[in-house]
Amino acid sequence: MNITLWIVQGILGVGFIFSGWMKAFQYDKAKTSWPWAKEVGRGLVFLIGIVELIGVLGLILPEATNIAPGLTPIAAFALAVVVLLGALFHIQRKEYKEIGVNIVFLVLALFVAVGRL
Repeated sequence: MNITLWIVQGILGVGFIFSGWMKAFQYDKAKTSWPWAKEVGRGLVFLIGIVELIGVLGLILPEATNIAPGLTPIAAFALAVVVLLGALFHIQRKEYKEIGVNIVFLVLALFVAVGRL
C-alpha cells in the first residue's frame, strides 16, 4: 500500500506543480490555457497557484523526510478542498467538461489523505 500511495502522491505532485507553477508564475500562459483565469483576476490566480505549490511540499516532504509525517494527510485534504472548490467554481460557470480533471484529482487526494492517516 505504501508504494501505491507514493505513486499517487507523485502523480498529484506533478499535476499540482504543473498547474500551480503556471497559475503563479506564467499568468499569460494560464490565461490562454484556462478561460476562467482571464475573468477572476491575476491576484486570485496567483494565490491559487501558490496554495497548490505549498500543498505539493506538504504532500511530499513530511512523509519523505519522516519529519512530521502527520502533515501529509493534512496537505492532501487541503488539496482536495482546493480541487473541490475548483469543481464547484466550474459548475457555477457551467464549464462541465472541466470537472473531470477535478474529480480525478479529488479522488486521488482523498485516497492519499485517508491512506496516510
